[in-house]
Amino acid sequence: VQLQASGGGLVQPGGSLRLSCRASDFISDYNAIGWFRQAPGKEREGVSCINSRDGKTYYTDSVKGRFTISKDNVENTVYLQMNSLKPDDTAIYYCATARSSWFCLGPELKPYEYWGQGTQVTVSS
Repeated sequence: VQLQASGGGLVQPGGSLRLSCRASDFISDYNAIGWFRQAPGKEREGVSCINSRDGKTYYTDSVKGRFTISKDNVENTVYLQMNSLKPDDTAIYYCATARSSWFCLGPELKPYEYWGQGTQVTVSS
């Protein structure tokens, strides 16, 4: 499967963005779908994931209450709605997917099977 991430851009602190991750295959075939980010000079970290087997969603503490992950099986697309953005949210955001739900038992980074190319999010005034 190929993943195409989009929706990044420059936004002021407090603003919102919605990232999209469109899959070339049926996204319903993948039980773990996640969003990750990598800021300059930092390691890649897990942001959020959705476990399609039990419907649970997970978020890293720094984005809880501000970000929402969702998916549309008809459009084969996963979304990350990001509200109340902060400068610390500046990073390249990646989506990834895997068939096993094991990959999404928490938001942490794991070696997902398939990765998108990333989309840049910059939060700055």
